Amino acid sequence: MVKTIKQISLFSENKPGRLAKVADTLGNINVNIRAFTIAESGDFGIIRIVVDQPDIAHEALKKAGFTVSETDVLGIEITDKPGGLRDIAAVLEEGNINIDYAYAFIGRKQNAILIVRVSDLDKAVNYLKGKNLKLLGIEDLA
Repeated sequence: MVKTIKQISLFSENKPGRLAKVADTLGNINVNIRAFTIAESGDFGIIRIVVDQPDIAHEALKKAGFTVSETDVLGIEITDKPGGLRDIAAVLEEGNINIDYAYAFIGRKQNAILIVRVSDLDKAVNYLKGKNLKLLGIEDLA
């Protein structure tokens, strides 16, 4: 079974209270945020989140008035030491796999975790399976 993670992206005005509304919407339906990042672009931004119940979160955020989309991303466990990111980046380069964007965090049960959106998901999964890297699913981020 190929492990990918469903990420939710929200297009939102860049103004006070928008992140609070996202968090409140998810908290009210008992959805837990596992990771998130915000990229701003002037008056608007993109909030990317990984949650424990993406389908429920997607519907609730849509009902709350957000413009929402879903994307499959990879969760890759990396060694939490100097050079850990370099090692993963080198493997992706070797496989000619482009990183569209990425964000990372420290897990409780794992080493560091890198969330990666790549230009060709199937190619990346097939390549990384042969490189002895641990791909994570949402259940691994608990």
